[in-house]
Amino acid sequence: MIRHQAAMTTPALNQSESANSNLAKISIAIVVVLAVGAFFYLDLGKFLSLTALKENRDSLLAFTDANFAAAVAIFIGTYILVTGLSLPGAVILTLAGGFVFGAGWATLFINLGATTGATLAFLTARYVLRDAVEQKFGARLGPFQEGFAKNAFNYLLTLRLIPLFPFFMVNLVSGLTRVSVGIYVAATAIGIIPGSFVYAYAGRQLGTINSLKEIASPNVIGAFVLLGLLALVPVLYKRFSLKSV
Repeated sequence: MIRHQAAMTTPALNQSESANSNLAKISIAIVVVLAVGAFFYLDLGKFLSLTALKENRDSLLAFTDANFAAAVAIFIGTYILVTGLSLPGAVILTLAGGFVFGAGWATLFINLGATTGATLAFLTARYVLRDAVEQKFGARLGPFQEGFAKNAFNYLLTLRLIPLFPFFMVNLVSGLTRVSVGIYVAATAIGIIPGSFVYAYAGRQLGTINSLKEIASPNVIGAFVLLGLLALVPVLYKRFSLKSV
């Protein structure tokens, strides 16, 4: 009799846990959608534009000089929000960081904010979307998941180094894979250093910048692409060496 009751209770508990999990996922998705919607509805993007940055550069410098610790905290916190919610404006924040903190310190602060925000976006995509995606496309994604997991660090490092791949898209798509959080964080933190430094350094010459295209010149993009391809050399070497055996 007791065993029969336990058998009946277990499915009920599983159903309750599943319902709670689905409710939590829906709640998180709603919060994210509302936050992103508020950003665009309130037109907050106007504060993350090159024009706004140049118009307020004196005020930003004065505030940073008088309240350095607070400026650092606000900068990192804003970067976490922008990257965590996949909002536009990270490039402008990077320029602003370089302008007020200098290229070296800005690269460090950017790395902390961007890596933290990217990890939050990664975890959100994994928690909210991955189960549904695997249930629907599991059979097709199997080989990709296995191949990606074996060389996750190199693949992610390449995606981070080459600026042709949107930062927010890499965050979300990576969350649908089986890559570990540790590898994701390490590849992200290392991979964004070159790009962060280039834009932060450019921020020191803010007064001479009239367009973001002036920073992302073909030579700069080409250098990033080469760095990204170098990260794939170990993967290619492993594949060719296995084939030759």
